[in-house]
Amino acid sequence: MAGNAPTSTEYITHHLQNLTFGLHPDHGWAIAHNAEEARAMGFWAINLDTMGWSIATGLLFLWLFRFLARTVTSGVPTGLQNALEMVFEFANGIIRTSFSGHSKMVGPMALTLFCWIFFMNSLKWLPIDLVPQIAHKLGIDYMRIVPTSDPNATLGMGFAIFLLIIYYSIRNKGFSGFAKELSFRPFNHWALIPFNLILELVVLIVKPISLGLRLFGNMFAGEVIFIMISLLPFWAIWVLDVPWAIFHILVITLQAFIFAVLSVVYLSACFEEH
Repeated sequence: MAGNAPTSTEYITHHLQNLTFGLHPDHGWAIAHNAEEARAMGFWAINLDTMGWSIATGLLFLWLFRFLARTVTSGVPTGLQNALEMVFEFANGIIRTSFSGHSKMVGPMALTLFCWIFFMNSLKWLPIDLVPQIAHKLGIDYMRIVPTSDPNATLGMGFAIFLLIIYYSIRNKGFSGFAKELSFRPFNHWALIPFNLILELVVLIVKPISLGLRLFGNMFAGEVIFIMISLLPFWAIWVLDVPWAIFHILVITLQAFIFAVLSVVYLSACFEEH
């Protein structure tokens, strides 16, 4: 962190800076020491903290459900098994109400998206200074621990859903059927094909962007508010931070739910004939 007693601007800037690794025009492959160096690295730079924490939460998800699969009992579930079975039934409910096709992939995908995003969002509950201070003592200048507050992560997931939309649309309808669907909606007339194509392609491209930006916007705004609350006097922190953290229980869960449901809805359209 900048100095022993950083200003409010330095404090906020520090907590919103990722640990970025990339090719700097002057210094070669290295970790950026400030926001200017990170920007100079360009598009192919990697935010190491976003990658690390997203992988860690993904591994936590895999371990929890593998542990449940190995220790599940047929009697009345208790503790962790009960909680994870509720999540499983919740994901099943999403599929029953939002998906009209038949696919062995969509159900596990919805469960994975909901749990993975929930775990990544839940890192927001950690004290705002805890991990950055530990990282600073280890010689690491920057450490953002909420991957979903980084648009690279949320847009990456959004574009993964976009690729699945393209894949299942072509697989179920054929390339010609998919092209015809884009060309003759919403107006079923050959003279309006150019207008239909522009409209449908915009709608298609907006889907992953809206998925990613909605999740990023909510998580980033929450992170900024947590940082600003931490700058207040000690008594004000407890007055404001605890209610905001409790409110974020709803936000964290709701954003994971919205991303999973919309992904299922978008994929459901790939199995429908128009």
